[in-house]
Amino acid sequence: MDCWKGAAGRSWIYPTLIICANGFFSTMRPSESFLTPYLTGPDKNLTIEEVTNQIFPVWTYSYLALLFPVFLITDYVRYKPVLLLQGISFIVTWLLLLFAHGVVAMQVVEFFYGMVTATEVAYYAYIYSVVSTDHYQRVTSYCRSITLVAATIAAVLGQLLVSLAGVSYFHLNAITLASVSLAFVCSFFLPMPQKSMFFHRKEVSETLPGPDKVVAPVHPDRPSSCQEDKGSVSADRGPTPEQQAGSARPQNHVLRVLVQLSKDLRDCYSSRKLLYWSLWWALATAGFNQVLNYIQVLWDFRAPSHSSAVYNGAVEAIATFIGSATSMAVGYVKVNWDLSGELALGVFSAMDAGSLFLMHFTDNIWACYAGYLAFKACYMLLITIATFQIAVNLSMERYALMFGFNNFVALVIQTVLTVVVVDSKGLGLDISTQFLIYGSYFTFIAGIFLIRSIYTIVSIKCRDTSVVGKNTDD
Repeated sequence: MDCWKGAAGRSWIYPTLIICANGFFSTMRPSESFLTPYLTGPDKNLTIEEVTNQIFPVWTYSYLALLFPVFLITDYVRYKPVLLLQGISFIVTWLLLLFAHGVVAMQVVEFFYGMVTATEVAYYAYIYSVVSTDHYQRVTSYCRSITLVAATIAAVLGQLLVSLAGVSYFHLNAITLASVSLAFVCSFFLPMPQKSMFFHRKEVSETLPGPDKVVAPVHPDRPSSCQEDKGSVSADRGPTPEQQAGSARPQNHVLRVLVQLSKDLRDCYSSRKLLYWSLWWALATAGFNQVLNYIQVLWDFRAPSHSSAVYNGAVEAIATFIGSATSMAVGYVKVNWDLSGELALGVFSAMDAGSLFLMHFTDNIWACYAGYLAFKACYMLLITIATFQIAVNLSMERYALMFGFNNFVALVIQTVLTVVVVDSKGLGLDISTQFLIYGSYFTFIAGIFLIRSIYTIVSIKCRDTSVVGKNTDD
């Protein structure tokens, strides 16, 4: 039995199966497409204004406050404890959703859900710490695909249960509670990683690296044997005075990590190309998350759930499928992204803006649904392009850091939008006017990149013309 456990711990298959099971059950939440109807219905009896202006903004604020400390803690404790914390946060969130009442209680729900989303970093980072680089592509595909499948199944199941079986929103949330509880149980069976990105670069038995080596990124393509050889040499020589000082003062270790993080970020954004792609990522993701957070409120405003049939689950399932299809299609499109990439960002951002304006000006719920499908498809297409464009121009040891920082900037922008546009202490705009603001926001994004793309194309044409003219003169 012990031999089997040892083999399972060394195999990439076992942790991949467990983390995929965790991802499936944590994403399989059939009640999520019906959150706003549940809160404004007889179960909670809240008003649209309370949900929009007082409750939902708490998620954005808590997510922002928790994201950076959770990122550091996740690396320090080596992922698994944070996955357990995520499971506990899921369970608390849905217990409160089921049995608590009132605005303050639902604000506490949003805080714990902010903890859930802040700890998602552990799910995507964990698997890279327990499998070899040879399996990165495969396990990444499995982990991403399983959450997509779970989200689709959850949306379809929720819609079928509501429309055909007449299941109440309360019981949908009970099913979700059971699913996230299973995800929590799965977390216990994950093997504990022995390394992490910054705080645990080497095996636990090895001595702490010196200041010049503590956070130096190890390229994932480098053979592990080379890392072990270096560690054994260091161990044979014994700890240096600097290492002893570092061991005595762990806070200096944390400081060195933060300094190295800042240096890595500076290097990443020194490339103008990466800076422009990251700028779009942060701006568009902020708007996309804001729309996702309040789209159900708009649907409920256009077709009140207490007097109309609700098809939120079906729309989310279709949107997920279209988004995955457009993302996959990017891999088969042959385009000179250096020349046309920014033009694509501008054009499809303009289509996003048009979709949001449609949702503002129409009173037809089906037009709102169609606008949302177009909006999500365009965003998923562009975020896929931005992801691989950043990845191909970036060294592998920094891509997770850069993606994380882009998302952090996006969250800061989203928080500003929430404070100014949504929060009752700010403008506290009604939901229809909010979508007018979001449409104008994406128009601004489209304008930036259309102007930039025109400048890029004209510059390249002029340069080519000058080169041709010079060759002719010669």
